[in-house]
Amino acid sequence: MSESPCPRLVYERWTDPVAGDILEVADIDVVKLDLTASAEDGWAVMESAHGYQVATRTDVASIPDGEQWLVGPALVERCDQLLAVCSAGAGYDVIDIEACTRAGIAVCNNSGPGAEAVAEHALGFMLDLAKRITVADRALRRGPLGDRLTLRGSQLLGKTLGVVGLGAIGGRLVELCAPFGMEILVCDPYVDEATAAERGVTLVELGELVERSDFVQVTCPLTAETRGLFGAAQFAAMKPSAFFITTARGPVHDEAALHDALLSGGIAGAGLDVFHEEPLRPDNPLLRLENVVATPHIAGITVEAARDIAVATATQWQVIFEGRMPPRLLNPDVWPRYCEKFNAILGFRPRAASALEKASHTR
Repeated sequence: MSESPCPRLVYERWTDPVAGDILEVADIDVVKLDLTASAEDGWAVMESAHGYQVATRTDVASIPDGEQWLVGPALVERCDQLLAVCSAGAGYDVIDIEACTRAGIAVCNNSGPGAEAVAEHALGFMLDLAKRITVADRALRRGPLGDRLTLRGSQLLGKTLGVVGLGAIGGRLVELCAPFGMEILVCDPYVDEATAAERGVTLVELGELVERSDFVQVTCPLTAETRGLFGAAQFAAMKPSAFFITTARGPVHDEAALHDALLSGGIAGAGLDVFHEEPLRPDNPLLRLENVVATPHIAGITVEAARDIAVATATQWQVIFEGRMPPRLLNPDVWPRYCEKFNAILGFRPRAASALEKASHTR
């Protein structure tokens, strides 16, 4: 009887070196994908991969033909040994889930470990915009300041918060805002009334949310459903005193429509961690507006989150190659075909998660 091959995992980089430390003692061949090497060398590595920790869109943006290293139909077709692919964080727009499912490839993300960092960043945007902290800082540095009353801000206490997407990040944001006594509106088609009641939030349609909210927080993933979710009509429906904040993905909102709303006074301001083009060009017109606070997609980048994500990433890969169901599987319909493919390539059949494991994955 032939020995099972050692599974090969290809990664571009870890959020923290601890991932490499964990996987070093596992029976897994870990290989780094060098984005600066030739495409020929890169494909030689990828075509032998059983698992791929996918490079981020920002990582590949400055590399010629960098998008080829994202998991689209071409990569799926070319890398016929692939069994599983994982994104670095909660977002998974770098992976074509349908193409992977058709090919028997499991798709996972790392939702959860970075939620605290992103939720705190989102709350930081709310406080900054309401209290006009960045605006005041800019004015102070320009000097002389003049009348301080022109920098008068507002408070969060008693305001209405609208959260689009009540996942790990949106849910944690709701908890963080509890001390402010805010009314919380939520738009999420995958949340039921019982869950909403348990979280102390009110489920509404997007139209009602944007009309009533003083702060609109977008924390949903980028999918076919959410692409272009916020456009001119949604910004026009918001209060002139309201703020738009997003830590999701740039294509969820229309940047030109947002710019128009901010420039015309249709909304009071915006806190933006994500953009259509990343890395962000310094001539992006949104950066010229005083009522915009912007960060370069760093909401989830903290020392603690980077380590937590790396540990979760490495642990999930261990689970995958041990033949167990990964804890953050995004395409569960793939499981029967995935098991057949896994058995054909690695020589043994994965087992489905037990009821106890399934329960722990949902917590």
